[in-house]
Amino acid sequence: MAAKKEKSSFPAEQLALYDKLIATNPAVERKGAAIPYTSCNGHMFSQLTEDGSLALRLPENEMEAFLKKYKAGLHVAYGITRKEYAVVPDELFKKTKELKKYFDISYDYVKKMKPKPTKK
Repeated sequence: MAAKKEKSSFPAEQLALYDKLIATNPAVERKGAAIPYTSCNGHMFSQLTEDGSLALRLPENEMEAFLKKYKAGLHVAYGITRKEYAVVPDELFKKTKELKKYFDISYDYVKKMKPKPTKK
């Protein structure tokens, strides 16, 4: 008897929006079967959270302006505030062209970090 394939718990609309955003940068691919995310050089820079919202890793010099402009908050996971991750408001998540700027800033931010050693 074949095992049942697990169904994604993410809203289809959010997953589609996330894929559309990722497609704006050909150097990036979506990873993670259970929790979709993007990374570069071993550093995660975006994640679709369990509730279907998008968390985006931003450098300190961009974070404050982003939080103020979009009335956004920091991402909280397992009771811990992730100071480098902003929660993208739903209205902005639907505006791929506008959000692309911040997705690219996030990608460029981790791209400049020292690569994490692989486990192989």
